[in-house]
Amino acid sequence: MKISYTHQFRLPLDTVWRGMQDEGVLKKAIPGCQSFSRVADQLYHAEMGLSVGPVKGVFTCEVRQEDQEEPVFYRLLVKGKGGPGEIDAVADMRLSPEGDGVRLDCAAEVQVSGMLASVGQRVMNGVAKLVMGQFFKAAEKEMGLLFSHSQSKEG
Repeated sequence: MKISYTHQFRLPLDTVWRGMQDEGVLKKAIPGCQSFSRVADQLYHAEMGLSVGPVKGVFTCEVRQEDQEEPVFYRLLVKGKGGPGEIDAVADMRLSPEGDGVRLDCAAEVQVSGMLASVGQRVMNGVAKLVMGQFFKAAEKEMGLLFSHSQSKEG
């Protein structure tokens, strides 16, 4: 299943890039995040609870960032298992300056199994976009707090 998503950040490119690499920002922004920790360089272990429509349960995930081209591109690999099934996703995340902010374009290829596969592609696509929207809005808020805090320290 292919999923595409776009988010417009009202923050500078370097702030968005740093935020997307920051363990604290990611932990606070992942919907239903119960734990998030760095296992190795660019490799994280996460546990998240989801309850969106027919998709309910706790997922244990491995999240890896690859092929980074700072500050404009990285590939995100996510493998997750939970009561509702398994998720295997590869997402290309492209950042580009636009207006006073940054446009993030996400193009993902997602494979699901178990009960997740039985809910249908249309429903899963909607759930995925809802979760991504929640994540990017929360990430932007966290990045803004981080950025304004670091700015006030410098000034």
